[in-house]
Amino acid sequence: MTENASTATGFDDLLEANRTYAATDFTTGGFDGIAHAGVAIVTCMDSRIDPLRLVGLSPGDAKIFRNPGGRVTSNALEALVLGVHLLGVKRILIVPHTRCAMASHTEAELRERVGASAGQDASWQGFHVIDDQREALLADVRAVRSHPLIGDQVAVGGFMYDVDTGLLDRIV
Repeated sequence: MTENASTATGFDDLLEANRTYAATDFTTGGFDGIAHAGVAIVTCMDSRIDPLRLVGLSPGDAKIFRNPGGRVTSNALEALVLGVHLLGVKRILIVPHTRCAMASHTEAELRERVGASAGQDASWQGFHVIDDQREALLADVRAVRSHPLIGDQVAVGGFMYDVDTGLLDRIV
């Protein structure tokens, strides 16, 4: 069998790092899975964002949902409903960020770049770019606050994270 990029190779460094982590830093064994600080964070998948540390939390304190652009999608709402009713969530932060690729490219640009990288047509793939981050954030906060299974049961805030300063700016 010929190996390709989709086979499970090239992970030795990560598996070794995991063994070190498990032996030296792993502290949540037996953890109950509840958000001990009562927090849920919806944010972008951008690797410049450390969602727990940016608000002074540690593993076990919060539920984290990440996706491109940090949008409140139907999957995010599902996670938030479960967090509120089963996992101790009392506060929800929605946190998009500055210099986000989802807000600085058009749908056509992303399709072109992905298609070029993949070596095939990507015109059918949706990326849900964000035309106006502030308006998108306001809409996402409204979606959470108006959800019949969330509503007024929790505090919901919308914040912009600045990837260059590390600061949060409360928008709503």
